[in-house]
Amino acid sequence: MALRIALADDHGIVLGGIRSALEQAGFRVIGEVRDGRDAVKLAREQSPDLVLMDISMPGMNGIEATRRIAAEAPRVKVLCLSMHAERQLVTAALEAGASGYLLKELPVVELLEAIRKVMSGQIYLCPGIGDKVAPADTAGTSEAGAWKCSTLTTREREILQLIAEGQSNVEIAARLHVSPKTVSTHRQSIMDKLNIHNAVGLTRYAIRHGLTSTGSR
Repeated sequence: MALRIALADDHGIVLGGIRSALEQAGFRVIGEVRDGRDAVKLAREQSPDLVLMDISMPGMNGIEATRRIAAEAPRVKVLCLSMHAERQLVTAALEAGASGYLLKELPVVELLEAIRKVMSGQIYLCPGIGDKVAPADTAGTSEAGAWKCSTLTTREREILQLIAEGQSNVEIAARLHVSPKTVSTHRQSIMDKLNIHNAVGLTRYAIRHGLTSTGSR
């Protein structure tokens, strides 16, 4: 039976190219989504063998989506795809439950190799990434280079991304079905934990750590 793969990326051209390559290799693409929340829903409801997960997506980023898939659909493996090669981001993806990390600039043959290794139960780190991550990081046990965002709660990470995408407290409250006061409380907690005390700084932080599609990929 063909491997069942779901794709999560908010760039249509990227989705089309990956789908074509996978189908030519004999895999079955069961769904495409462009938002982290939809990726979690798809994983939970359709239980693919593997989700190819973009890191930077609007609404909910790929790291948060990976974390939720690991909790809600633990048999589904996640392979992260990104233009970001920073060690702390790679470590965050692995800590969230990803089985591998691949840079989008690499050729299709590398993607196919990554899928093979991940589905055989191995942790895959593409060339140029493995040297940046200590062996303990791949086991999720290293404190070195820890992702500072991991100190935030799930709701705080969600709100941080929405702040970086330019949404006001009122807009965030409407989206998350909470009160503006609750959002304001979470915002203050985020600022205190990250020691960043303005929206511009929070936005720069989120872009630098690949939490939002506002920045370059």
